[in-house]
Amino acid sequence: MARPGSFVRKGDVVAEFDTQFQLLRLDDYRATVEQAERTLRSMDAQIDVARKSYRQTLEQARAAVEKAKLDIKTIPVRSVIDAEILRLSLEQAEANLRMVEAAIPQQEISLRSQRRQAELDLQQAKLELERAQRNVERMIVRAPIDGMFVAETIRRGNEFGQIQAGDQVFPGQMFGRIVDPGSMLVSATVNQADVESVRIGAKATLRFDAFPGLELPGHVVGIGAMTQPGRARAEYVREVPVMVKIDRMDPRVIPDLSVSVDVLVDRADDVLLVPREAVFREPDSREPFVYVKNGDRFEKRPVEIRLANFVQAAVASGVKKGELVALERPPQPAAAMEAVPTVILWGALPAAVLPRRRPLQE
Repeated sequence: MARPGSFVRKGDVVAEFDTQFQLLRLDDYRATVEQAERTLRSMDAQIDVARKSYRQTLEQARAAVEKAKLDIKTIPVRSVIDAEILRLSLEQAEANLRMVEAAIPQQEISLRSQRRQAELDLQQAKLELERAQRNVERMIVRAPIDGMFVAETIRRGNEFGQIQAGDQVFPGQMFGRIVDPGSMLVSATVNQADVESVRIGAKATLRFDAFPGLELPGHVVGIGAMTQPGRARAEYVREVPVMVKIDRMDPRVIPDLSVSVDVLVDRADDVLLVPREAVFREPDSREPFVYVKNGDRFEKRPVEIRLANFVQAAVASGVKKGELVALERPPQPAAAMEAVPTVILWGALPAAVLPRRRPLQE
């Protein structure tokens, strides 16, 4: 087995399985093919003998008819009884000839079917032999592309470890991968409540736990069609698998690193950010508004909300930089104004990007 983490070229051997059992089966299939070939040759000889026997029987029947016809010519010098016997002999010879001539095509069909069955048995044996030979060849696994060989993990007792030479693997079990370091994907999951906001092609930012200052761009290339149980969460919390392609690689990035992904679901330019609790709505209206401090009182102003999440809202109009907005509905008396919590709006952001709910978790 190739050393995990080593670089391999296309066609290099990355693993070799024990071929003893397959070689034993290969010998059995070779013996079966040889037996089928001998059976076919024996069948050809038997068919040849049978055809010669059929032809001899036919010639004998024809000769009997000719003899009976010659005997009929002696009727004038025969007695009445002998003449009748000769006529009956001719009729019997002719009936026997017709029976033999009718039986020969049926016997020929039977012979051809027997030989065809022997041919099919030989072809089946050869196919099994070829399949066994291919299985032996498959016991040597070669790299389909240039890249890094990454070994999968296997359970040994109560511990997990990388698969190594001597381990027993089961049918369908993945034992390794060839990874192209120049083109890698991130296997992530998104909460089922947030997947409706994710789209194919959406831009993403990747952050690596192993390198806190490393951020790489990416984009979504695949969204799963089925949910799966969340990791380390309650069973009823479902997540949807998402594949993200890394657009710009870094030499520090290797397979199986833990990654967090922020997917950009929407953006707004030239907006102010206000706390979500500063945005109010009347029960009978969906129009948002804020309370802005004007002197010793608060005035109600309608605002245009471009984007919003659970903690902030991006306001496009209705408030200005530096104004104070109330975090609670202000009381009516002017004397109580100082008790209202406020927040100061600082400069407009050139591009405020708000995640819709929460970042993707790997």
